Amino acid sequence: MIRIGVDVGGTFTDVTALDSATGRFHVVKLPSTGDDQSIAVTEGIRLVLADADATPEQVDYLGHGTTVATNALLERKGATTALLVTAGVADVLEIARQRRPHLYDLFADKPPVLVPRDRTVPVAERIGASGEVVRELTDAEVDRVIETVRRTGAAAVAICLLHSYRSAGHEQRVEEALRERLPEVFVSRSSRVAPEFREYERFSTAVINSFVGPVVSRYVRRLSERVAATGLPVGPRVIQSNGGLASPEAVAERPVTVLLSGPSAGVVGAGYLAGLAGHRDLITFDMGGTSTDVCLVRGGRPRSASERGLGGYPIRVPSVDVHTIGAGGGSIASVDGAGGLRVGPESAGARPGPAAYGHGGTQPTTTDANVVRGRQNPVSALGGAMPIDRVAAERAVGTVAEGLGCAPLEAARSIGRLANSHMARAVRRVSVEAGEDPRDYVLMAYGGAGPLHAAEVAEEVGMTRLLVPPNPGTLCALGLLVSDVRSEFSRAFLRPAEAAVLPALNETIAGVVAEARAWLDREARIATRHTVTVAADARYPRQNFELRIALPSDELDEAALAAAIADFHAQHEKSYGFAHADAAVQLVNIRAVAHGEVAKPDLPRLPQGGAAPDPAALRETREADFGADHGTVPTPVFDRAKLLAGNTIAGPAIVEQLDSTTVVPPGWTATVDEFGNLLIEVIR
Repeated sequence: MIRIGVDVGGTFTDVTALDSATGRFHVVKLPSTGDDQSIAVTEGIRLVLADADATPEQVDYLGHGTTVATNALLERKGATTALLVTAGVADVLEIARQRRPHLYDLFADKPPVLVPRDRTVPVAERIGASGEVVRELTDAEVDRVIETVRRTGAAAVAICLLHSYRSAGHEQRVEEALRERLPEVFVSRSSRVAPEFREYERFSTAVINSFVGPVVSRYVRRLSERVAATGLPVGPRVIQSNGGLASPEAVAERPVTVLLSGPSAGVVGAGYLAGLAGHRDLITFDMGGTSTDVCLVRGGRPRSASERGLGGYPIRVPSVDVHTIGAGGGSIASVDGAGGLRVGPESAGARPGPAAYGHGGTQPTTTDANVVRGRQNPVSALGGAMPIDRVAAERAVGTVAEGLGCAPLEAARSIGRLANSHMARAVRRVSVEAGEDPRDYVLMAYGGAGPLHAAEVAEEVGMTRLLVPPNPGTLCALGLLVSDVRSEFSRAFLRPAEAAVLPALNETIAGVVAEARAWLDREARIATRHTVTVAADARYPRQNFELRIALPSDELDEAALAAAIADFHAQHEKSYGFAHADAAVQLVNIRAVAHGEVAKPDLPRLPQGGAAPDPAALRETREADFGADHGTVPTPVFDRAKLLAGNTIAGPAIVEQLDSTTVVPPGWTATVDEFGNLLIEVIR
């Protein structure tokens, strides 16, 4: 049987197929089709099946990572959305929070509100902070609200009533009326999408769910139809921001859960493959054409977050804690009015792309700089399928050289140094700023451009070990083959962690556990084992942030509660350098994580070779630049497909393959392990 994973990026769509009978991987990489991602997805499926000499009927699994929701939000191309709010709080989204990303920037712009005031509908009702009805919602008011929504012409509606996390009755009544009388309108209610306190974050999440909802619903429907038309007997499973798979129907209902779909797949794949190779503490480094994503994985588990920001908007959904910056192979380099060099965050994308790709791009990019320096193949890419226009790359980088008043090679070096600096800052963000020493971790480099820059990024933050997977450019697609089915359910609690609340706490836990188990019964039929774990967001009273602590999934007693409180104090000490062991602890939210474990494929091992690579693995020797310290030197270029387990390569060297290029600088050495990973270390 054949298992297929398809990951759509801003520049390329990556397809990986695993033949379960032979253990062989088949990889296809093709340009993304931005207007309709499903076109590239189904074309990639067709190509990879042809490469595997397989038929559609042999496919028993299809995992998919998509950027449809992300693009709709970042490009502000979502649906016309109306917002229903409790009368008197119509300005919650406009006021937002007082936190500012740039504290002293007097001219900083806030992201535009996704729902203008003329589509914000006040609702005459009120639920109190304890869940009591302060002002009843009447049938006449529901009728008025429905008619007002009809007049706005909105294609989507977000229902965000005050304190609905305590009592969702009013939101449910409005939702039922909308679905009955305006069935063509996409509806989200905050008590379903993000049933937690803090109205701004809850409102923002529900509005984004509605804003991207129609776009995502159309996409998953079109994708399912195209996949069925190819003859596959299975439908797609879409990876969510939390690294777990869900059905298209579940994604269509809560599209906000897939806003970080692609990056989470890469982290899952990196953690799985590194774990097989014996590395459980790593920092993932995914550099693609448009952006770079980094995440800290400790003990084989990615760091998670219950709230993320995207495009300046808070999103209150569980996710893998990936930090993203606008630095990729397509990042555009320019010289500003003051004569300073800039690299990114603007990207040339797939079309027109870097000048070297020959698709009409003329602006210099990080890729063009690598071509000029000889680090990236100056003749072709994608195994010879894509010609490289070195002259166009040199012409583009020459515009930066003119602006800086230097030679083109020095301009290319400067572009590389600045891009590396941006990415090193991202690595520090997820490690040093989180209280972790990056020197204790392995940098797992993947994405089409990650292995090109990884050693220099590692050197800048003091790391001495890299791991490059066998197919770094398509690791996200591999991650889709090893992802489990997962979702998370939460309820606000907002009570002190003390013996008196145990009955209410146990009742809340039972409720979220039942919801999680029901979801598993519906969504996790492909899983071999179901588990539900429980956690709580805890804080000291009046703190504005929480830490997650584990709780038993069955009934708590005083001893178990005391152990959870001690765990919170210990985590607070680790995260912030202090703890108040005698202070009260408040439980803010109770969470249940539903986990359906999917059978993992067996990964192939490489044959054992000697320390020296076979002479046939050496493709050529070409001039490549390694910066001012080493200059441009003759550099052996190896064909990765011909390397065997145990082969060792001393830098300077370059390893090429279909989907990526790995640079081994002077002073580093690369060793091939049994799974085909390149372990690259500083020569001691």
